Amino acid sequence: MAVYTEVPDDELAAFVARYDIGELLAVKGIAEGVSNSNFLLHTTTAFYILTLYEERTEEQDLPFFIALMEHLATRGLTCPQPVRMRDGVTVSRLAGRPAAIVTFLDGLSIRRPGAVHCGEVGRGLALLHQAGADFPMQRANNLSVADWRPLAEQARGRADTISPGLTARVMAEIAEHERAWPQDLPRGIIHADLFPNNVFFIKDRLSGLIDFYFACTDAFAYDLAICLNSWCFEADSSFNLTKGQALLAGYESVRPLEPAEVAALPALCRGSALRFLLTRMVDLLDVPEGALVKPLDPLEYDRKLVFHQRVADARDYGLKR
Repeated sequence: MAVYTEVPDDELAAFVARYDIGELLAVKGIAEGVSNSNFLLHTTTAFYILTLYEERTEEQDLPFFIALMEHLATRGLTCPQPVRMRDGVTVSRLAGRPAAIVTFLDGLSIRRPGAVHCGEVGRGLALLHQAGADFPMQRANNLSVADWRPLAEQARGRADTISPGLTARVMAEIAEHERAWPQDLPRGIIHADLFPNNVFFIKDRLSGLIDFYFACTDAFAYDLAICLNSWCFEADSSFNLTKGQALLAGYESVRPLEPAEVAALPALCRGSALRFLLTRMVDLLDVPEGALVKPLDPLEYDRKLVFHQRVADARDYGLKR
């Protein structure tokens, strides 16, 4: 979440008046995240989240995201639900951007997750994969291998201002994955961005998942690799094997991995680290002036890549087989 687009007070009031959610009492921009503009709305009936969809979110994909959240809820997954306007519309326009309001979930994100939280998120991820199994719509992952080279080109000539030699390191990684990216793995709906700030807990129990705006159709094990990267490394970039064991065990308690997924896990972890290095690199270099956003450090994932480059077996991530 972030705020790139400011909304004039009169436009916001008129927008909220099209819903049956009460009178607007307060609004607060949310600085966390990097993709869309988000605001916490407090009305006379409840709290809600208002999202303005920025350039990285294609307007044509919004029906997929909206329908997916509604579908997952019918399958028992706790996630935000789109709020419909009085005329039944879920996505309209505000301040020149596509916009929607979704329900607010109770719970808190965990800044320093422990093994118990990793186990919960592993289980929750597998439940998400199961809940999406009969979702009829599909969406290609537009941040997968074929998209990494164009992202790198956006930063060519500037990446080395972040870290000397970063351009060469990135291009070598891209070439490696273009040559040997895992194929024909079990696939379906994945979240593709299940970082700690997108998972809510009440005490130590997972209470809900949010921010489905990278969700797509891709390999389940790739989603798991994203979680290993985002949940199981410490601040010094060391991999916490206990957390990895908990996350993988939580996932397999619901959906055991197939042999091909186990074999592919090192490559998927390495590739998913590259994906977030690239998008963070571009975001850091291209932050619009005046935007209320906290760019994330791309070098965090550059350091994680060093670890993944030494891994040859899924047991190095904590898989007990």
